Amino acid sequence: MTDARFEDGAEAPLYLAAQEPDELPVIASLVQDAVFPITEMRYSPRRRRFVLLLNRFRWEDREAADRAGRAYERVRALLVVDGVLKVKSQGIDRRDKDTVLSLLDLAFVPGADGAGRLELTLAGDGAIALEIEALEVTLKDVTRPYVAPSHRAPEHPE
Repeated sequence: MTDARFEDGAEAPLYLAAQEPDELPVIASLVQDAVFPITEMRYSPRRRRFVLLLNRFRWEDREAADRAGRAYERVRALLVVDGVLKVKSQGIDRRDKDTVLSLLDLAFVPGADGAGRLELTLAGDGAIALEIEALEVTLKDVTRPYVAPSHRAPEHPE
């Protein structure tokens, strides 16, 4: 028997959870530059759940695509935050149903007794703040990967 290698999971769909602040950067790095129509964002106050259906860039496959000279990929994924008490946003016009948003980062700002705020930073000065009871975030790929329409990896000029 041998240990599993990172490369062995390259084609498997991701299903990750973060319940501690030091686990969140992994999910944040995987959803960086994910895009989603504003219509794919839902908050259910009764269930205390916030959900985004994202088209995320497959950062975990970028080096393999570069080595093989093949196209970059995206995949549809659900980003789910449970225990959400309140949602606030800025720089987003929820009435414009044609808006496509780009997620740049996730950050947890701790509060008292494990509660806190999950901040979603969006391109173009947009932001979403989720007041949460405790950090409970999951990321789950829900489709097979597809060729990124731009055929390029996202870039962030310095």
